[in-house]
Amino acid sequence: MRLLFLPGVGADGRGFWQPVADRLPAAWDKIFFDWPGLGRIPPAPDVNSFDDLVARVAARLDAPAVLLAQSMGGVIAVRAAQRRPENVAALVLTATSGGIDLAPFGVSDWRPAYRVEHPAAPAWVYDRGPDLSATLAALDVPALLVWATRDALSPAPVGRHLAGLLPRARLLELDSDDHWAARLQADVVAPAIEQHVRAALSAG
Repeated sequence: MRLLFLPGVGADGRGFWQPVADRLPAAWDKIFFDWPGLGRIPPAPDVNSFDDLVARVAARLDAPAVLLAQSMGGVIAVRAAQRRPENVAALVLTATSGGIDLAPFGVSDWRPAYRVEHPAAPAWVYDRGPDLSATLAALDVPALLVWATRDALSPAPVGRHLAGLLPRARLLELDSDDHWAARLQADVVAPAIEQHVRAALSAG
């Protein structure tokens, strides 16, 4: 089984996902994405918009795969899955909006701190994309949602709301206030992911 690991705005796929990936079966094919031009990842001439990142992921859905995505990467994962649902065996979304409108949830804004830390980041990374809420019910893919109970950037009610919109979602809540809880609690998260993937594969 191919696993596609998508980071958040930190942009470094291995930097976030490696502790989880190390605890998943060695026989599974693990592919880590970086986001050119974001974080400390050098820019690439073919990445000039959020849509270009979605296209990069969708291009790797030329065969069945599992999408695992943190934070901003979750929006990319959802949009790529909507393009190629026939090749998405399962989704794992952690601490992400998933493309829904976050305004009602009182989330902390990550943008001011990111502008200071990464002043050369392209303007498009700050754009608010379309609200995908109305389209999520059509994404008939097994989805594991992983949330920290006290994350200010993506509060637990966001995960609960997203779980209600996706037709085949299960929510795992971690006792933490850290946006990177899925990485920090890899010993808990990796077995849940393995169980989720195996169940999705057995269900066909």
